[in-house]
Amino acid sequence: MEHVDTANPYVVFDRVQKTYDGEELVVKDLNLSIEKGEFLTMLGPSGSGKTTCLMMLAGFETSTFGEIRIDGVAINNIPPHKRGIGMVFQNYALFPHMTIGENLAFPLEVRQMGKSEREEKIRRALAMVQMEAFANRRPAQLSGGQQQRVALARALVFEPELVLMDEPLGALDKNLRETMQYEIKHLHEQLGVTVVYVTHDQTEALTMSDRIAVFNDGRIQQLAAPADLYERPENAFVAAFIGENNRMTGAVEEYSEDKVSVRLEDGSLVQAKNVCASGQGDQTTLSLRPERAFTIGNGDSQPVNCFDGKVEELIYLGDHIRARMNICGHDDFIIKLPNASSKLTLKVGQPVKVGWAAEDCRALDLSEDGPVHSD
Repeated sequence: MEHVDTANPYVVFDRVQKTYDGEELVVKDLNLSIEKGEFLTMLGPSGSGKTTCLMMLAGFETSTFGEIRIDGVAINNIPPHKRGIGMVFQNYALFPHMTIGENLAFPLEVRQMGKSEREEKIRRALAMVQMEAFANRRPAQLSGGQQQRVALARALVFEPELVLMDEPLGALDKNLRETMQYEIKHLHEQLGVTVVYVTHDQTEALTMSDRIAVFNDGRIQQLAAPADLYERPENAFVAAFIGENNRMTGAVEEYSEDKVSVRLEDGSLVQAKNVCASGQGDQTTLSLRPERAFTIGNGDSQPVNCFDGKVEELIYLGDHIRARMNICGHDDFIIKLPNASSKLTLKVGQPVKVGWAAEDCRALDLSEDGPVHSD
């Protein structure tokens, strides 16, 4: 067996581009390295290029320019069935005329594996997804969740080192989807395989991934661990796409490399951490997570950002109250108040002071109007 240098990335996209019509690039000069054993999620809205990247890695699409390598070997000209990659799709792609056992046997027969070895691998793969008792049933006799478990077992049965998943949980209901997220995460930890996962669901990406590549317009906007993406978005698109986000636009009045003062359209002056602003007079979008803002009572110390507001709406969500406020000329400013607090005596129409720390508010590039939806 050849010695594999684990210091080198396992999957590499090297300046990869893709166009279908010869004019418009759906993937633009993509450079991405994925480590062996990593769970990397490609996240983005429809048409952002994430699925095209997965299909080029699988071999179902060909890159127009650039090179894709697995374990140091260029795979551009290797057909899909010779890449040794496990695949899981949203629609399960099980053979309806075969039993579950026969579905799992198929990739092993293609690899000309002996009968006893096949049976042992099938038994082990079904045990991994708690489906041992279903080997003799056909797909039509199973629920959607059971079929997805079988599709997962079939992708893992020949023990590939790389597994690609394209929106695999998209057809499942919310509770089952959440259960399967944890099951796939635990299987990944247990097996140590490299997983490249595509979804438009940000919660799914945050739950499962070691790192997330956020795609938009054919490019990776940011590549980082889940906590980094949420806490430290590098541009307005990422801030809006990952989690809920208060956005306010204004002009930079005082500038330094670390901090800026931003004059909002209603005249309010906000202190913020400088991420993208390059100088005085720059237009910028401020990003603030709803859980980072807080109400200020009489006698409380005031943070550097402190503004008068009014409660517009209160929604009880069990573990927290979602308060919509009118602040700094915005009537859609959201604060999340934890339900552990004894201070939750807010009423609609009540005037209230609201504050937040300068380092929790990020000055980003000027975003387009309107929220970014992940569906």
